[in-house]
Amino acid sequence: MLVSQIIEDNFPHVYTTDKVSFALQMMDDYNVQHLAIETDEKFAGLISKDILHEFDEDALISTLEDHFIIAGILAHEHFLTAIKMMAGLGDISLLPVVNETKELLGVITAKKLIHATSTFNAVDEPGGMIVLEMEKRNFSFGELSRLVETNDAYITQLNTYTDAATGILQVTFKINKLEISDIIATLQRYDYTILNYFGEELYENELKENLDLLMAYLNI
Repeated sequence: MLVSQIIEDNFPHVYTTDKVSFALQMMDDYNVQHLAIETDEKFAGLISKDILHEFDEDALISTLEDHFIIAGILAHEHFLTAIKMMAGLGDISLLPVVNETKELLGVITAKKLIHATSTFNAVDEPGGMIVLEMEKRNFSFGELSRLVETNDAYITQLNTYTDAATGILQVTFKINKLEISDIIATLQRYDYTILNYFGEELYENELKENLDLLMAYLNI
């Protein structure tokens, strides 16, 4: 999924010639914590509501240049790159999208990224989830796929994570099957270490609850 597929091109932004009071009013009107700034038809940076509150409301946004957050992503990049950038920048609620000449095309909001991640991870697809633990050298997608397929199922999504402290690999994968006990038994016969497993109902309820909590937190 590319950034261009989840861009919000009608999202409000401000200009360096606008006053702080105007930016604050726009943030209140649209219930946002950050706005992109444009100058001379080019992207200049992001400004946060917290920073704006520190200055006189009659001040021009151009006078706050030292507080601009310089961050942007190209429309043809993958949305996972946007997630990485937002995570690295800390507490920002949106990421500007620009072209090669630094023209502002729109933004990606944190909410939009959550929905994109949900789609990317096949949250709406029925099935169960299994979490394994193993040494990196023992990981083989081909073997896992083969073992799952021997039980008339297939893997719909797979992610890996390496524990920084131990170097142990955690492999989380989702399958298209409601009943996963036979797959669990097969994996155990092949000496796989199973950390967790979730049936469809438990998995979807738990993930939905987590997403709802994130959406509530990001209601900004």
